[in-house]
Amino acid sequence: MSVFALGLNHNTAPLDLRGRFAFTLEQLAPSLTGLRQKLPGAPEAAILSTCNRTEVYVAAPSAQVQPAIAWLAQAGGVEAGALREHAYVMQGSAAARHAFRVASGLDSMVLGEPQILGQMKQAVKEAEAAGALGTTLHQLFQRSFSVAKEVRSSTEIGAHSISMAAAAVRLAGQLFEDLAQTRVLFVGAGEMIELTATHFAARTPRHMAVANRTLERGEKLAIRFGAEALRLSDLTERLHEFDIVVSCTASSLPLIGLGAVERALKKRKHRPMFMVDLAVPRDIEPEVAQLSDVYLYTVDELAQQVQTAGEKRQAAVEQAEAIVETGVQSFMHWLDQRHTVPLIQALHAQADDWRALEMARARKLLAKGAGVDEVLDALSKGLTQKLLHGTLAELNASEGEQRLQLAQTVSRLFLRGKQS
Repeated sequence: MSVFALGLNHNTAPLDLRGRFAFTLEQLAPSLTGLRQKLPGAPEAAILSTCNRTEVYVAAPSAQVQPAIAWLAQAGGVEAGALREHAYVMQGSAAARHAFRVASGLDSMVLGEPQILGQMKQAVKEAEAAGALGTTLHQLFQRSFSVAKEVRSSTEIGAHSISMAAAAVRLAGQLFEDLAQTRVLFVGAGEMIELTATHFAARTPRHMAVANRTLERGEKLAIRFGAEALRLSDLTERLHEFDIVVSCTASSLPLIGLGAVERALKKRKHRPMFMVDLAVPRDIEPEVAQLSDVYLYTVDELAQQVQTAGEKRQAAVEQAEAIVETGVQSFMHWLDQRHTVPLIQALHAQADDWRALEMARARKLLAKGAGVDEVLDALSKGLTQKLLHGTLAELNASEGEQRLQLAQTVSRLFLRGKQS
């Protein structure tokens, strides 16, 4: 048994292609069922899907990599060859290292960002609920979380990062002279919108509103920030009222189209609008970026605005990578030990069979009136002969270099206390 990770992320695939492989929380369980049915033996599996990446983790022999690629390509509606151009496959220690780096924020658009850890925990929760998680992947992910915790507590990997939410506020501040005079609309009510709303609320805009598919959830977030709650169906009619629009939903189709923005600009008499689309797939049609009075940033473009912090950050990265490497070695040692479990179980079963046979013989001898010393002697000889028979037969059948190597192994196993 081994593990492999298959996926594509912001480093390997463009935004629109990543959007084809985005899975909502509701899609994870049936998708995992479909994947496991496609692979021989229904192996352990988990799917991590965020705006930056879609990754499939599987505990199975490497021969199942190609069927997994075929399944993922079909799920995204692309040819397997097209997927391979933008995907990566990591196996064994490389897969473990990748999982640990992802959980620690070392593979994120914004180095050290903490959101990915929560997203990975949610992915594991969904895999467990779907019955797709077993001992191997459970160990992989729990060790990922432990490594991430150590990285977070022992290094300054996240201390100097500018989150994408903070970057959105900074860019909006470059367009509008006073953010306190702006009206801000948030579309969606998930973790990323909540984070972004927190940053904007700190600048005390004149008005904030939250539009969400589920009005109850939107109202809950709106109350927290003293904002107005809107129905998603009212979005296009109210769009012109807002200077800043930040959207991040799980919709499979754009919620804000070119026509709606054009009408909004007309009502605004072409006063500029600042728009941020953090969703994958997109919430805002890409053609909107061509409008002269709109400043639209996608999740990829916003990430380019995030700056790193030089030498201090690099030192933290090196420290974090060392923690990751220690975690990888520990996991691989555990995995290697797992490989010998069937052999150990078989050895115990064989030994129990031999013991049972010799005990049966000993009872028969006692029943016939044999003395205790005679029975014990026969019992010990019988067990010894059974224990050594296979080893001696292999030694006698081997020749040359093979016999020399076998002799050294037998010596290590049976003469450990006799060797000088």
